[in-house]
Amino acid sequence: MLFGDRKREDETVVAMLAAAIRRDISFGVLNPDQKLKIDALRQSYGGSNHSMRETLRMLTAEGLVEATNQRGFRVTSATQEDLHDILMMRLEIEKLGLSRALERGDVAWEAMVVAALHALSRAESAVQANPDDVTALEWDEACRTVAEALLSACASRRLIEMAGTFYNQSRRYRLALLREGRIDFAARAARQNALRQAVLDRNKTKALTVLEDDIRADLGA
Repeated sequence: MLFGDRKREDETVVAMLAAAIRRDISFGVLNPDQKLKIDALRQSYGGSNHSMRETLRMLTAEGLVEATNQRGFRVTSATQEDLHDILMMRLEIEKLGLSRALERGDVAWEAMVVAALHALSRAESAVQANPDDVTALEWDEACRTVAEALLSACASRRLIEMAGTFYNQSRRYRLALLREGRIDFAARAARQNALRQAVLDRNKTKALTVLEDDIRADLGA
């Protein structure tokens, strides 16, 4: 107990730093291949040398940051090859997770999915009306909540964690589409309605088809 509070405090600081840097990578504040220097990051985000190094190691494990040969760090690249690789992994993992969730999920899971989709609909209306950084962040979070809800009944913690890793790696591509005005929100609404109905009907074929279409559109593929 004597040293427990310090450990929890350090973990909290790292989690907060990771969330801030993860957000800025997603929004393009930190660009692909940009070098991440500890001192400069501390000036922008705070934290100690130790907490910032732990943060960068965490983001490296998530695939958002890369360690360089010079023992430094940089933002992971964002090439067309990277995009296709992330797309492949998201399709494989999320379709497997949804398939398992459709087999195992109960009424509470259905309600969670429906509620997440409803919240996303509200967020999409808001970001279309006023696409500033605040509404974009809220919309992005609503998108993530839907993805998590869909897989939440798959009964595999590791599958959910892996899905979250590749989902986080894909966020900057979706947010770039938003900034460039390249998102078809009417088509998204149609897919969301179709996915909601497929989940309620336990129509696995339809649900997986709509999910694949949505992930491809999510990455501009």
